[in-house]
Amino acid sequence: MSEKRTGYRAFVIVVFFLFVLLHQTDKLLIGSMQLPVSETFGLNDLQWGFINTGALIVGTIFYPIWGYLYDRYARAKLLALASFIWGATTWLSSIVRTYPQFLAARSSTGVDDSSYPGLYSLVADYFGPKLRGRVYGILQLAQPIGYLLGMILALMVAPNLDGLIFRLEGWRTIFLFTGLLGIAMAAVIYFGIKEAPRGQAEEEFEGQEIGQFRFNWAALKDVMKKKTMWFVFLQGFAGVFPWNVITFFFFGYLMTERGYDNDAVLLTMGPVVLILAGGYFVGGMLGDWLFKRTLKGRIIVSSVGVILGALFLFLAMNTPVDQRTTFFILMCLTALFMPFSSPNVTSTVFDISLPEIRSSAQAVEYFIENSGAALAPTLAGAIAFSTGSKQFAITVVCITAWVLCFFLYLGALFFVERDIKSLHAQLAERAKTI
Repeated sequence: MSEKRTGYRAFVIVVFFLFVLLHQTDKLLIGSMQLPVSETFGLNDLQWGFINTGALIVGTIFYPIWGYLYDRYARAKLLALASFIWGATTWLSSIVRTYPQFLAARSSTGVDDSSYPGLYSLVADYFGPKLRGRVYGILQLAQPIGYLLGMILALMVAPNLDGLIFRLEGWRTIFLFTGLLGIAMAAVIYFGIKEAPRGQAEEEFEGQEIGQFRFNWAALKDVMKKKTMWFVFLQGFAGVFPWNVITFFFFGYLMTERGYDNDAVLLTMGPVVLILAGGYFVGGMLGDWLFKRTLKGRIIVSSVGVILGALFLFLAMNTPVDQRTTFFILMCLTALFMPFSSPNVTSTVFDISLPEIRSSAQAVEYFIENSGAALAPTLAGAIAFSTGSKQFAITVVCITAWVLCFFLYLGALFFVERDIKSLHAQLAERAKTI
């Protein structure tokens, strides 16, 4: 591989890392702003849940649309469009004045939230199967770092901005800033990222000039028949529940039920989120390492991650309020194992999908995930509202979902090796005709 191409691949990863980092900062910022936003509009836990569910529902609807467009047209240009939409919708949510308007504006941010399949598909055409897990781990570690940046902006910066710019509340000013970043990233992606031929990084095509594989419905239908996909879809439906519940309710839980102030929240969650970020890379790296030894490797790593994450979260949530050090250690352990499955599931979807339908295949996965996850904030909000306990709501939803994921991963182990070999047999046949 030429030095020039290697350098450009590094540039692509840097740009995509920044996109994910800044986009996730904007997306997850809302969770850290539960108290000031709720004070502005006079919201209870149930109404707060509706705000987050709205964005998830819109994102769910747009996943198959983005997936289809990415497989038909230039992925880089579409990703630039998604970044512009991110900036525009965030600006809109910063200026509205009533709860219904804010609910509609925040829901509209779901349009760009569902734009990731094209990014991961494009990365798959720059990096081969044996490297994808760690590359996706690098990109996905930007998500919790974005969460941490959002937390800092919400807890330390926003309170000091009240009334300083256009007499806006501090949280509105922050949204104006993150919206501007979205528009700036749109320009960088549009002018800086080149489209890659679909399938060019597969081992079967090494050293060959390949044509442009075209999206077709038959290939998408075929991959949906693979039993590994069934289990991946089902675990995805359950597996995103905990992420959304923790994202949108954990800060409120720390402040109202554990008595943490802003500084205590930051000192506790800052290290936890950094460990969470490292968990993406560690999980992806372990998945790649075990994948080289057995095609079941990624699924094994994923199953270990969810069951250990469930165990340590259960112990943390049942730690007495006055034992802050014990709670902190258990949350760090939870954070380490929580993201193990994320880079490995993305890699597995691409391990069994033809290059020309990978965006659509991942979009279908995300569609099914969000169909369940869209209910998570409202479900948790309803449980917290009826029981008066965020702790109970977080624990019940997260533990139930992760235990279910563990058993679904066990089911995937029976089929994943066969489905991967089937894909590479198809690619080998194609390589012979080039």
